[in-house]
Amino acid sequence: MKIDKKLIKELSEYLDEFKLTEIEFTEKDTKIKVSKNNISINNQTVPNNQNNPVSNDKAQKIINTNSGIEVTSPIIGTAYHAPEPGAKKFVEVGKKIKKGDTVMIVEAMKTMNHVPSTSDGVVKEICVNDGQPVEFGQTIIILE
Repeated sequence: MKIDKKLIKELSEYLDEFKLTEIEFTEKDTKIKVSKNNISINNQTVPNNQNNPVSNDKAQKIINTNSGIEVTSPIIGTAYHAPEPGAKKFVEVGKKIKKGDTVMIVEAMKTMNHVPSTSDGVVKEICVNDGQPVEFGQTIIILE
């Protein structure tokens, strides 16, 4: 299979033009996915050389503010508080969690992406409702 460098370059340009983090092109048995992740800390953007867009803690930003530590959505999708309807929620306000614990699931294109906590702490606030759409970088929970 020959790689179409022109198509990849064009898809990469679309990422910048439309401010996307990922784009996918499928034609017959060919599938090309181009992604670009950034870590944003205190409004400074640092490129992330990770090619996997679902590398959750790499795509999140951590902001230490007066309100606490913000855990943000690593992708655009729909946020869910539990692994399935009616199941126990991953986190609740006041619950103590450790770095790496799943705090929420963000579904994108029928794929359930577990969002891990980026820090140890106590859940101070849950910023999104169950089933609510979220944007890349949107704060989903705040830790103390």
